[in-house]
Order: sequence, then C-alpha cells, then structure tokens
Amino acid sequence: MLESRAHLAKQAAAMLVCQPACLMHHGGDWGNWGNTNIAVVFSGCGWWDGTDIHEAAYTMYHLSRNGARFQIFAPNQQQMHVVDHMKMQPSSSDNRNMMMESARFSHGQGMMQMNDLSKLDVNSFDAVIFPGGHGVVKNLSTFSKDGKDCKLNNDVERIMKEFHRSRKPIGLSSMAPLLACRVLPNLEVTMGYERDESSRWGRWPNTTMVQAVKSMGAYVDEKNKVISTPTFMWETDYHYHYIFDGIGNMVKHVMRMTAK
Repeated sequence: MLESRAHLAKQAAAMLVCQPACLMHHGGDWGNWGNTNIAVVFSGCGWWDGTDIHEAAYTMYHLSRNGARFQIFAPNQQQMHVVDHMKMQPSSSDNRNMMMESARFSHGQGMMQMNDLSKLDVNSFDAVIFPGGHGVVKNLSTFSKDGKDCKLNNDVERIMKEFHRSRKPIGLSSMAPLLACRVLPNLEVTMGYERDESSRWGRWPNTTMVQAVKSMGAYVDEKNKVISTPTFMWETDYHYHYIFDGIGNMVKHVMRMTAK
C-alpha cells in the first residue's frame, strides 16, 4: 500500500513538472518572440455586422504562434446596425458601439485590452492586420451603401496611409482588401473569383465586390507590403481548416515582411 502511494506521488510529481511545458512557446516559422508588435483592427463582433469571430480568433492564434505581440483596436463609434444572426435580418430595436462589441474578443487587461482606434500610433507597431466580416463594409467603410465610391472611417483611412507611407506591412482578410484599395494606389490583392463558380468545395458568392475592387484600381503585392487572403469570401460549410490555413499564411508573410 505504501509502495502504491509512493508510486502515485511520483506520477503526480512528474505530471506537475511536465505541466508548464504546455504553456511554452514551440516556435513559428517567422517568430522572434516578443520583438514584433502588431496592431489588429476589429469592427464589432459577428460576421453580419462586425468582425467575423473565426477570422479574429485565427488571426490572434497565428500571431501568437509566430511569436508576435499584438494589441487590438476598434473605432469608439456606433456600428451601422445590429443583425440577428439567426434570422440574418437587422434588428431595429438595438444599437451598439463597435469598440464595446469588439471587446468581446478581449480579456480586458494588459496587451489584450481593447483600445480606441483613434489612439493607434503607427510608430508603435511593425504592422497592422484587418480581419474580415461585414463590419468592413458597414462600419469601417460605407461600401454597403456606396459601393466603389465609398468613404472610409477617418481613422481607418489614416492608418492605411500611415502604414503604407512607413513601408510597414498591412494584412487583410476577406472583405478588408477593399479598404486598402480605396485609398492606396495600384495594389495587388486576393479576394476570390470574379464569377460565382460553385463546386463541391463551396461557392464564391461575393463576385460583385471583387469587380468593384478591381474598378478602384486594384489589379488582381510585395512592393507595397500588402498581404491578403480571401477567407470567407468563399462560402463553405465544412472546410474551416482552409480558412485557418489561409489566415496563417497571411500572418506568416506579414511577419516575414516586418523583418525586412
């Protein structure tokens, strides 16, 4: 009996010694742990009226995995509207603040505290990333109403231009490339197919947006340090790992370009 207890005690001690290993960083492809600081810009919380939760989470995961520090930002302004994600219809009785909604992605302290986008200083960061979601076209811009003639949120436009002028990478996923295309000249971006070509893998239903972005002067970019991935421009039921991998590749290229 005493031997059994001693054996169990040894096993428990071994487990306690090994446990911290799960929290250790195993290294990414481009990581330089803690020396790269990335700003991530959200537009609310939810695919139909803010930032898509998968794109937000995948972006933060891949930044962490590749050794980056990051801080999250959102405009301290009301979003265009609130959408019932079950009915996929706007709710006329509700109105929400983008920064407060985006704080759902935050743990509320330290580097993970939600910050006001107006306070984002390009000099404090090595790159900026904009995850996608309909908040891009409803809250960060007026694209949902004005199409190719849309206006950008003042701080979004300022940030795009300042990072571009400073030769710092800009990462974009899903609909977010239209933000850069609206205010930066002659970009190459990836948003998906120009035709809705259905297949057993999924559909590309946002073709009109791709065409509008081309009309803004984007030619479907290493020299501009703009990295994009289509993510949920592709409509898929089960292949979320492709979305995960696409964001991972975008983050790795952002990290690679910060090292140049």
